[in-house]
Amino acid sequence: MKTIDTSVIISTYNNPKWLQKVIWSFEQQTFKDFEVVIADDGSGPETKTLIEAMKIEVSFSIHHVWQEDKGFQKTSILNKAILIANADYLIFTDGDCVARHDFVETHCRMRRENCVLSGGYFKLSKMVSADISKQDIIDQKCFNPQWLLKRGLKRTFKIHKLTSFKTKAWFLNTFTPTKATFDGMNVSLWKKDILAVNGFDERMQYGGEDRELGERLIYNGITMIQARYSVICVHLYHERPYVNTEALSQNKLIRKETKRTKSKYTNYGIKK
Repeated sequence: MKTIDTSVIISTYNNPKWLQKVIWSFEQQTFKDFEVVIADDGSGPETKTLIEAMKIEVSFSIHHVWQEDKGFQKTSILNKAILIANADYLIFTDGDCVARHDFVETHCRMRRENCVLSGGYFKLSKMVSADISKQDIIDQKCFNPQWLLKRGLKRTFKIHKLTSFKTKAWFLNTFTPTKATFDGMNVSLWKKDILAVNGFDERMQYGGEDRELGERLIYNGITMIQARYSVICVHLYHERPYVNTEALSQNKLIRKETKRTKSKYTNYGIKK
């Protein structure tokens, strides 16, 4: 059996319209030696129907990992997806993040041993997100600042994320005041490194669950590489109905303990 270079893990929950746009974006990738693992935190039958249809439409393999809906349990389904992934290198993104055509290629080109690559994202409005068609993704118009500005995008410094390549990207990555972190919308690392810290802490719900994993990776000797101007996706608009004040407080306590003890491993991850 031919080995796959890279596994792209896409988390999703009950948003098949956005997920379809994301899958279309991976069909446009310049680097082709990858598979997609969809980590589905309990979506209904519409998502399954979409994924089955997309398996026929695209040129790469799609594996659908699903668990019953028991509230926000993204950390659990991501751990399941990590085990399913066939490649030694993992890219994490979300089912509402449309990847630029060089997304996988750049992650693979910039990867290093004992490192996490921390990519960037550009948030879109609700109206622009809905307007993006399959053809717009094929033509890469949704990454074109002029196309976005005509549709009401407000011009800010963040637009440089869409216009930075080579020397400009290197300069902005190097001198940005923003710290490189483990952000599940656009991040990659070697599978062995995430297994070494036992994956995501499944006690954590929404709010810092990926950052806590990143902190354990750092304590285990992994370096974060800033690539927010090199590896780009556009973030489609969505509400956040799963925000839970009690869960956020619990997450803060877990992160505080991780930092206090400089923990390299969670007992609540892949291996129980």
